[in-house]
Amino acid sequence: MTHEVINQVPPLVGHDLADDPALLEGLDRESAGWAADEVHELGRLAGTRQAQEQGRLANEHPPVLRTHDRYGNRIDEVEFHPAWHELMRTAVAHGLHAAPWAQRREGAHVARAAKFYVWRVDAGHGCPISMTYAAVPALRQAPELAERYEPLFTSRSYDFGLRAPLTKAGLLVGMSMTEKQGGSDVRANTTRAVPSAGGGYRLTGHKWFTSAPMCDVFLTLAQAPGGLTCFLVPRVLPDGSLNPMRLMRLKDKLGNRSNASSEVEYDEAVAWRVGDEGRGVRTIIEMVNMTRLDCVIGAAGGMRHGLVEAVHHASHRRAFGRYLVDQPLMRNVLADLAVESEAATVLMTRLAGATDRSVRGDDTESVFKRLALAVGKYWVCKRAPAHAAEALECLGGNGYVEDSGMPRLFRESPLNSIWEGSGNVAALDVLRAMTREPQAVDAFFAELDAAAGSDARLDEAVRSLRASLGDPADAEARARRIVELMALTLQGALLVRHGHPAVADAFCASRLGGDWGRAFGTLPPGLDHATLIERAAPKI
Repeated sequence: MTHEVINQVPPLVGHDLADDPALLEGLDRESAGWAADEVHELGRLAGTRQAQEQGRLANEHPPVLRTHDRYGNRIDEVEFHPAWHELMRTAVAHGLHAAPWAQRREGAHVARAAKFYVWRVDAGHGCPISMTYAAVPALRQAPELAERYEPLFTSRSYDFGLRAPLTKAGLLVGMSMTEKQGGSDVRANTTRAVPSAGGGYRLTGHKWFTSAPMCDVFLTLAQAPGGLTCFLVPRVLPDGSLNPMRLMRLKDKLGNRSNASSEVEYDEAVAWRVGDEGRGVRTIIEMVNMTRLDCVIGAAGGMRHGLVEAVHHASHRRAFGRYLVDQPLMRNVLADLAVESEAATVLMTRLAGATDRSVRGDDTESVFKRLALAVGKYWVCKRAPAHAAEALECLGGNGYVEDSGMPRLFRESPLNSIWEGSGNVAALDVLRAMTREPQAVDAFFAELDAAAGSDARLDEAVRSLRASLGDPADAEARARRIVELMALTLQGALLVRHGHPAVADAFCASRLGGDWGRAFGTLPPGLDHATLIERAAPKI
């Protein structure tokens, strides 16, 4: 009798992760409704027990670095659990790594964003997927290289193993930029690039973070005679020999454990220039912006994951004679988590839409994206850890146990805020964008003005933002406050125009109207909690 199991929550399996009203509404709004069937297909796959088990195994058995074989030969290989390869195979087959560059269809980047958002069974393997997606616009600045390599970047064949890149069925791309003395300050890089015969270069130096070292080629920065320059570095040379790109060790990270991040030393490694000498940062910036978009997508997807888990648990767990979901204070917490999640999702889909239209030549959308992406990257990624912690707490002690999957979600949550520029870097990038491209500010306020008159609380917040931007005093010290208000007004404008009225009302009342505490679960009375929670409830 003591081992009879009662009042435990059934496993959350057999559901469709794409059954997400905010996401599906965004697909239609951003000209990607044609992809709904594909997104649902991947969402159903993500909800299977098999996919969830693959995610667990990939994290329980992290990659192992093999620097030498049994005979003492240098091999620099990273060994992965088979579950990792299955996750990668699924992601590549569904085009998460580069499909929009081959499809060239309206809404293609939005469709890809939606699939990246729902395929959240493991965040680690999303790293090489994201970098491959982001590498294409940077590589196009070297047309001869792009002609040879882009078809392999966009191939839907996952072809793992160290072989000459142009002999493989598909390629993955990594990034190798930061160094231990500089971090985000890549202009402080010391890796040297010396021109060699045949138009190539030889790189000598180190990289402190190279993600992910099992990729086939890497975009890296090094100091050429003309200044900091971007290069394409293969792991294997055309003759089949290993490029002298030594893997020194793998990082022992807080989260993202299924993915390998490494320290690398170049010993006259062969590289090919991408873009002009001295323009490395300008060349690589498009890759950075694309990976920043994926940071927002990943953070928004993580919020949705935590919210759904919390609602599922509360709907099946009883305490003090009632289900948790029926208890007023828990309903406030769940509703508040739902508001945060939907605000992140509506912003994510808008940024993906701006990306799609800017790629297609829309200059207004391009300058809007330049500013709004930095704003969104700062704010959505900053909110993710607090959201994950609260969602975990909804499960009580069970949420603190590894079997629930919530600790893994929590460990992943800080990464997107750090990757591609931590909070301060993103906030200062917003100030730079506003100074260098005043038209981006006009485009940003045009987006806010489209919602003018719809909600008095939003109108007042926009007035406060204009006043804040009009005061240049101590702007750098106030950068986080400025960007936070920009993010909240943008999310509010999008929700008022496109979101469910219950979500928009709750957001404006709490985030903009000031009737909110300092923790989740402090929404003011009178809001439609039932609708907010229902939109998050998984359908099994």
